[in-house]
Amino acid sequence: MTAIRNVLFIMCDQLRWDHMGCAGHPFLRTPNIDALAARGVRFTQAYVQSGICGPSRMSYYTGRYVSSHGATHNRVPLSVGEVTLGWHLREAGRTLALAGKTHVLPDARGMKRLQLDGQHDLAALLKEGWFTLVDRHDGHHAEPDSAYAHWLRRQGYDSKDPWTDYVIAVEDAQGRVLSGWKMRNARLPARVREEHSETAYTTDQAIDFMAAQGDAPWVLHLSYVKPHWPYVAPAPYHAMYSPDQCLPVSRHDAERGPSAHPMFREWQNEEVSRNFRNDDCIATVRPAYQGLLSQLDHHLGRVWDAMERLGRWRDTLVVFCSDHGDYLGDHWMGEKELFHDCVQRVPFLLYDPSPAAEATRGTEDARFVEAIDVVPTILDALALDPAEHLVEGRSLLALTRGEAPPWRGHVVSELDWTFRGARRRLGHPTGQHHAWMIRDARWKYVHWTSGHRPQLFDLAADPEEFHDIGADPAHEAVRGAMREALLGWFTGLKRRTTLTWAEAELRTDRHKAAGVFYGEW
Repeated sequence: MTAIRNVLFIMCDQLRWDHMGCAGHPFLRTPNIDALAARGVRFTQAYVQSGICGPSRMSYYTGRYVSSHGATHNRVPLSVGEVTLGWHLREAGRTLALAGKTHVLPDARGMKRLQLDGQHDLAALLKEGWFTLVDRHDGHHAEPDSAYAHWLRRQGYDSKDPWTDYVIAVEDAQGRVLSGWKMRNARLPARVREEHSETAYTTDQAIDFMAAQGDAPWVLHLSYVKPHWPYVAPAPYHAMYSPDQCLPVSRHDAERGPSAHPMFREWQNEEVSRNFRNDDCIATVRPAYQGLLSQLDHHLGRVWDAMERLGRWRDTLVVFCSDHGDYLGDHWMGEKELFHDCVQRVPFLLYDPSPAAEATRGTEDARFVEAIDVVPTILDALALDPAEHLVEGRSLLALTRGEAPPWRGHVVSELDWTFRGARRRLGHPTGQHHAWMIRDARWKYVHWTSGHRPQLFDLAADPEEFHDIGADPAHEAVRGAMREALLGWFTGLKRRTTLTWAEAELRTDRHKAAGVFYGEW
């Protein structure tokens, strides 16, 4: 038996690794996130498997790389045959509850093939990726029939679409209602009261869920939609920071020159990147982004207080992470997707209540951690089947408990760039267009398909990733070694997923027992 009975798996959306007090931000106040870091371990080199919400989350939920699970971009469904954390728990008689966002899109074709009519209990679970909903709110667009929308109307927000009209809307000095989709309006407060905002509402759902469980064990995914766009914060958080209390923009003229990689150059031509080249946009959005994070931190304090009241710190594993970062003007870019550390590197805090973890509390660990490590860590904490034939990550509990097992020397992330206008502007037809990043302690190598040259960065000489040496003849040997490492990673992916390793062992060299006698003289 394990002392860990419960799991609280917290994810923020689009939160950069460097936007926490415990990560060294000089102005941003995150006392409750910092308090969690003091209780557990802060992994300082944690990376996602994709810089896009959907594929990144599917790697978090399956413990598998994007090349394995196949949900390569937003709106690309996770195959009905993929196994998620929710199914692993269900096999053990447990459930995985959700409060917030998942970005799970049902595999409609796969469900049709299985003749699931949509009313069956199995269809409902498959539609949600084996999450049992406390409440789901993805926060990307209007959801007028969601539980959150109905709740807002009961609070007095009289609208067919209260999210658009209040949650992400603002009012100017003349009383005009303006859209939060326009980033120029991010300096104004949301029309919704703070206690009715997305962050507050989702926190309420999570606290109520934990309290309702009593002494029954639970696993909860608390998934916040912020600080993801629209960058609109309720008062007083909209005005909590000034532009001079934000990190300086990290960009270099060399990144815009004629030698810039064509993919990088075309991403800089996307509308969001063109707008983030505007210093006024940066000075407007970055303070609002920080305000949204301080608001989130405040509500995490409410979660910590609830856990204290309920006595849950003694038996609950807590994971805190993000699905990716945000350029916020760095590298002349907005949004995410490409392979710079401000997108791929994420916050990752792990609180292990086990007495064996006492020696590592409040420490930092610089070993490479990946998003796919969450599933095996949770399975390990609950003493469940590790599903080694499926799961490609590694449990982190050996690290929180002071052990020193052999560890990975690199991380990998992926991008399906089929869906971006950059692909059309470069003249490529619809099809298979992918990129893979492999990063070790010194080098970052990016392999592009469709005839584009690789990228290479020397992180020792160029930690800001300004100078792409992917075409420099002097570094051909490095590129060759990194390409070989990427191939080695690719050949190690787990493709045989319908048999466990124990079943494979049982079936090895068993043809005669099955009545098959080929090869005899």
